[in-house]
Amino acid sequence: MNQNNNLVIMAGGVGSRFWPMSTTEYPKQFIDVFGTGRTFIQMTYDRFKGLVAPENVWVVTSEKYADIVAEQLPDMPKSNILLEPCRRNTAPCIAYVSWRIKSKNPKANLVISPADHLVTDVVEFQRVIGKSLDFTAENDAIVTLGMKPTRPETGYGYIQADLQAASLRNKEIFRVDSFKEKPNLETAKQYVAKKEYYWNSGIFIWNVNTIVNALRVYEPGISNIFESMLPVYGTDKEQAMINEKFPQCESISIDYAVMEKADEIFVFPADFGWSDVGTWGSLHTLAPTDGNGNNVIGNDVRLFETRNCVIHATEEKRVVVQGLDGYIVAEKGNTLLVCKLEEEQRIKEFSAE
Repeated sequence: MNQNNNLVIMAGGVGSRFWPMSTTEYPKQFIDVFGTGRTFIQMTYDRFKGLVAPENVWVVTSEKYADIVAEQLPDMPKSNILLEPCRRNTAPCIAYVSWRIKSKNPKANLVISPADHLVTDVVEFQRVIGKSLDFTAENDAIVTLGMKPTRPETGYGYIQADLQAASLRNKEIFRVDSFKEKPNLETAKQYVAKKEYYWNSGIFIWNVNTIVNALRVYEPGISNIFESMLPVYGTDKEQAMINEKFPQCESISIDYAVMEKADEIFVFPADFGWSDVGTWGSLHTLAPTDGNGNNVIGNDVRLFETRNCVIHATEEKRVVVQGLDGYIVAEKGNTLLVCKLEEEQRIKEFSAE
């Protein structure tokens, strides 16, 4: 295992799209959606075992989630849980952790991963990540993972690869022609029909000097803030200084800040069963189903004349469902949700009332 390899898990999101399972107090990345006994952030941590040592795992999250992270990832050092005092999108998050890691190891090689995505083929995932880390360790380059699209998805951004320009050091890695915003359905169909378009996974690999220098060039305002803090990283003054300086950062994504501007941008097209599992509907397509198309997650669920439903009932109570077709049935604590799958976009309205 290369001791320069570091994993950064971005876990500051406040999404409650799996309400009532997830809430702003206990968002998606910290819940066990699939009923496997492991939460999203734990599954993310697990799939990097053998690639990154526990002491080189970092989590950037909100200060209100610090205890949850420490509880769910007990093997990583608590000092590697970096706390954002407010939300400023992904560029300030990545700038902070990059400067923090650089202060400890100027030769560090980084993987940046969201906390709440699903990967079904971990063996292939580890192969792709390993090859990408080898590439960025030897090159001043940024690599993003592009997922082979399986449908005309309008909820993801796309990466257009130059498939005629493979890297000399790795024939599986290609230069990026362009990044595309989330398309409408007709445009998504056109992308899927062409071989050079891939879903943007939001997983990035680079060495620490590459990303720090890119931020210096393209986002000097953000870079200057975290570079000025070099003397306090790893000391008892760090958090107070972050609380003061972090809110001064522009709120901007790393895609806008760096990816769409930098020259040495590459994509590694991959296919390892990836999804951001953003909705109950996506869970319906990913989780195992019974003979009637139902996802049943829970120990004591009984279904009669029920089809094409998501039943998430992991509390210690029996749940009996009869006569539903195309519904979400989910319970958490003293809240029960029964909602048409096609109407799940209205769940936020329900949860706010």
